[in-house]
Amino acid sequence: MEGGALTEPQVWLAFGASLGIGLLIGLERERNPAAKAGVRTFALVALLGTLAAMIAERTENVWTVPVGLAAVAGMLIAAYAREERLEDPGTTTVVAAAVCYLLGVLAGMGEAALAGALAIGVTALLYFKPELEGLSASLKRQDQVSVLQFLVVTFIVLPILPDRGYGPYEVLNPRHIWLIVVLISGVGLAGYVALRIAGERHGVLITGALGGLVSSTATTVLYARRGAESEAMARVSLVVVLVANLVTLLRVMAIAAVVAPPAIGTLAPVLGAAFGAGLLATLASMRRLERGGPLPMPEIRNPTELGTALKFAAVYALVLLASAWLSNVAGDRGLYAVALATGLLDVDTPTLSALNLFNAGRAGVGAAATAVALAFAANTLFKLGVMLWLGGWRFARGALATFGAAIAGGAAVLALA
Repeated sequence: MEGGALTEPQVWLAFGASLGIGLLIGLERERNPAAKAGVRTFALVALLGTLAAMIAERTENVWTVPVGLAAVAGMLIAAYAREERLEDPGTTTVVAAAVCYLLGVLAGMGEAALAGALAIGVTALLYFKPELEGLSASLKRQDQVSVLQFLVVTFIVLPILPDRGYGPYEVLNPRHIWLIVVLISGVGLAGYVALRIAGERHGVLITGALGGLVSSTATTVLYARRGAESEAMARVSLVVVLVANLVTLLRVMAIAAVVAPPAIGTLAPVLGAAFGAGLLATLASMRRLERGGPLPMPEIRNPTELGTALKFAAVYALVLLASAWLSNVAGDRGLYAVALATGLLDVDTPTLSALNLFNAGRAGVGAAATAVALAFAANTLFKLGVMLWLGGWRFARGALATFGAAIAGGAAVLALA
């Protein structure tokens, strides 16, 4: 632990945490009749880890912890080796005991909260073995490829990209642009999982809600492309896009409540009216779509849609350049013009900018509310254009009423304010 030895209260906290960790993992292992270690053994293993960490710190002996780990693993391996013809070779229990020991070490190093959180994750991983095995068996080859693609673009490509601006106005940040690829791929994969687990109707609603929380623009890009594949996929995709657009309004309202609480009194009626009008239109659209029967479970050939994500990332870079140019031309008094330009791709950025100007006293609450409303309107119209571009007129027409109602509702309240 940084800063020296643990204080007495921290020592007791470490032992209490390690005891709880051992009991938690041990209770789960007790359910397995073939396991050679249960509640008491795992509790002792965790306590041993904490003791080893503290002894190593006091004696400055770096070998105390690894020797203890080897002893725990060796004893359990020997216990399984004495039994013949076991269906369960005990690998999971041995590894779980080793992890439990190291979590005890972590608690002894002063990281009791982290050790406890990891213990909960380990217990869940052990407990949901049947579900995980069933999920693994149901994965198709394309599913596995999609997961690998997402992991590559997220954890290999994204970290190595430079995090600095290039080009005119230095707005072309490779890492930020590639983040659009990650968002679109992630939303697609999360939506695919939601459809597989929750079923047609609930899976579609969950996908739309997740998309709205992460990025309604990325969600629209992805599902507009999928909506062009078939009639069944168009029905599902339209609902996802409509729900995502509604959730965006709730997200903006939450941002305003956190960043600029004094402004929420002016913003809430505007955003609330937009949400209410959009919700009514969305429900009407869903009822119309369901007249042809329940929403189907579509066949999704490529959950991550890397090709679509890469194309939109290029468009995103072009819009960034255009927005920077407009901001430069408009100057400090171009708050509304900048909100319209930057709102094309992202509602959060212009919202935060307007609210920060309000907090700094450089913009009135009315001007800030207008800028946020303009950003949402611009983003909504841009998404409508994306739907027309990728999904065709028939698909985009399905969102006209809902998008128009949301914009009209917010504009009406803003005009009367």
